[in-house]
Amino acid sequence: MSQLKPSTRPVTGQQPHLARSLSNRHIQLIAIGGAIGTGLFMGSGKTISLAGPSVIFVYMIIGFMLFFVMRAMGELLLSNLEYKSFSDFAGDLLGPWAGFFTSWTYWLCWIVTGIAELIAIALYTSFWWPELPLWIPALVAVLILLGLNLTSVKAFGETEFWFALIKIVAIVTLIVVGLVMVITKFQSPGGTPASFSNLWNDGGMFPTGPMGFIAGFQIAVFAFVGLELVGTTAAEAKDPEKNLPKAINSIPIRIMLFYVLALIMIMTVTPWREVTADVSPFVAMFSLAGLGAAAAVINFVVLTSATSSANSGLYSTSRMLFGLSVEGTAPGRFERLSRHKVPANALLFSCAFLVASAVLLYANPSIIAVFTVVTTMSAVLFLFVWTIILVSYIVYRKRRPALHAASTFKMPGGVYMCYAVLAFFAFLIWALTQKTDTLQALLVTPVWFVGLGAVWMFLRRRPEQVAHHELYRANVQADREAALAFHA
Repeated sequence: MSQLKPSTRPVTGQQPHLARSLSNRHIQLIAIGGAIGTGLFMGSGKTISLAGPSVIFVYMIIGFMLFFVMRAMGELLLSNLEYKSFSDFAGDLLGPWAGFFTSWTYWLCWIVTGIAELIAIALYTSFWWPELPLWIPALVAVLILLGLNLTSVKAFGETEFWFALIKIVAIVTLIVVGLVMVITKFQSPGGTPASFSNLWNDGGMFPTGPMGFIAGFQIAVFAFVGLELVGTTAAEAKDPEKNLPKAINSIPIRIMLFYVLALIMIMTVTPWREVTADVSPFVAMFSLAGLGAAAAVINFVVLTSATSSANSGLYSTSRMLFGLSVEGTAPGRFERLSRHKVPANALLFSCAFLVASAVLLYANPSIIAVFTVVTTMSAVLFLFVWTIILVSYIVYRKRRPALHAASTFKMPGGVYMCYAVLAFFAFLIWALTQKTDTLQALLVTPVWFVGLGAVWMFLRRRPEQVAHHELYRANVQADREAALAFHA
């Protein structure tokens, strides 16, 4: 069996190490938190109004496809425990350029998402304090999250644990309330009694036709960004061989429970034509049930969901900057760890970027328009990261067959499933071209990659990057020889 390959970073003395402080409890809830986004609570109303009951299949299909991305990521991370995240195996398997592009793109993914969530936090807070300037709750949220992340990675894990738990309780409560309303034959404002037949009685499961079904994908894909977050916790997870597979394998169950079942109950109680696009269907359903405090409760849940996403973004961006610094493609100060084993300088840099960008967004007269462009750009960037994971897996299977044969967490469907998911991603890109607002964001995104390419052309000539490239070429040659020996 071939030997595990070292990562492409040069060894220059004692390398800093992140602390493995995240337990199984943290990993499981971080994975759940990544699967439940603000889009489910606030954006599902618009998705239902566009696609009708077929939105159920939209979420199932996206969740099904992304499960294989996570399985590919899991097998790769466990093939070499020196990998700290998916950017590490991208750089090792595809070349130093891939690690550079993946890390910086993922950093931008969460900066962009964090900006959107900061705006959401400010708007949700105004529910209780409408006179409070928007920048104050946004700034307070950043300072609180910075304090939690600077304390220790365990503090981050605990925060995400409770944030995710709040979201789970809200969804389970909605499902239970919905079942009670069906049993008691509750009537919607339009006079239709709650019944599972509401899913197909009004125009069938695809009432808005093929384009309505496709429109559902444009919005629903935003709700899944962050699903790969469990991959960035690999370097700080206790017993990753046990905890990472458990978290990844539970993804289908989470999708069925937290997305599909919740949406089924919403459309069972309120026929899809009566769902208002700009109102959270969660708030609407609890209000129909006679729970007077529903608006305040769900507002609190959505606020925690947005804060959870911003918290995850801050964690992810700091770890990516740490990895880039170790690789030599980001300033060396980001490599320094605090006494709590967290990359404090990287955290401070990301926080400053979030605050500065949020201020720019608040200055725009049309926050909603910017919000749409920002979230679409985020989704496109995440598609790039997911694609890199799949391409890395394809190369891994070709170059390191012995490691795949020895793996105890093999990806189902292997390389063929990778190509199927990549074809699905091409469909998603096409779907984003079908509306003006999403098309604009799609056209802006290439500017980022052009800029990255220009920076990389400069950095690749530096001595440490030349050394990285030579080590990568040596690894490729060793892999070829090991693959030939394995097949022989």
